[in-house]
Amino acid sequence: MTISISAIYTPPLSQNPLFVPSPISKLPRFSPPRSAILCFSSSPPPPPDMDATTGPSLYPLHRSKTLHLVRHAQGIHNVEGEKDHSAYMSYDLFDAHLTPLGWNQVDNLHKHVQACGLSKRVELVITSPLLRTMQTAVGVFGGGAYSDGIDVPPLMVANAGNSNHPAISSLNCPPFIAVELCREHLGVHPCDKRRSVSEYRPLFPAIDFSLIENEDDILWTPDIREKNEEVASRGLKFLNWLWTRKEKEIAIVTHSGFLYHTLSAFGNDCHPSIKSEICTHFANCELRSVVIVDRSLMGSDSSTTNYPGKIPQGPDLPSDIADEKQSEKGASK
Repeated sequence: MTISISAIYTPPLSQNPLFVPSPISKLPRFSPPRSAILCFSSSPPPPPDMDATTGPSLYPLHRSKTLHLVRHAQGIHNVEGEKDHSAYMSYDLFDAHLTPLGWNQVDNLHKHVQACGLSKRVELVITSPLLRTMQTAVGVFGGGAYSDGIDVPPLMVANAGNSNHPAISSLNCPPFIAVELCREHLGVHPCDKRRSVSEYRPLFPAIDFSLIENEDDILWTPDIREKNEEVASRGLKFLNWLWTRKEKEIAIVTHSGFLYHTLSAFGNDCHPSIKSEICTHFANCELRSVVIVDRSLMGSDSSTTNYPGKIPQGPDLPSDIADEKQSEKGASK
């Protein structure tokens, strides 16, 4: 089945007969059981006489999901790379953690999601399995300071990843899962290499790592940097995988490159200003909320708010339809 995205679609590289995947492009487990057609605009393909960049449009609510996209807060690699780009090659920045300023950014975003009510609506938090993204995820969407005597595992133990930060509770929080598909560019830069799963679990006890199949990071290689188009292809796989989830409102904490190259595939049927709003680079700890819609009619979820009407059944033919039927009868005589 062909998947189309907005007005323009570039097939995943794995479907291109000229593409030979590199080792870092082979991510396990996430082969979606069905195709979902995705679009970050709210408009379906317009009829011939309608300009896609003008006017509102409609789409069934139950064929959509709301995504709250977050780039991680400032990491030590951001600071050192700004001073000297060659620092990205340094193993001193392996699995870069947040800076003190980064934690301030996390605290500010946490206050925002609490104040706007977003923290109560999110049903699931997905995070890239690196220190800086998991620290950001639990700090923004977690339950605040951990309290002794409450029998729930913390989202993060105290001082995890050189954070000098108190433990963060998982009380009254949505589930958190780590997903490799939404990692940053793979390869070459040590700041983008993850630790073993067994190292992360004691630091983030309430994060679910079960979707990560390999204990060690076999995706990152020291000599091959993932290409931009490979990141975009991986991003589309990730979005398709989201359609296998039952949750309708999901927060995703990930990376600048992953977000930029994934989102650049969208917005081609929108007004240019909307396209720009979708596809610009994220600042550290920036949050943007978007809606994706399933145009393929493959979605299995039924609406929880639609009501069929005609119960009890009775005369309810709209007057304009009745007029048409009467006209048809008259014409047939």
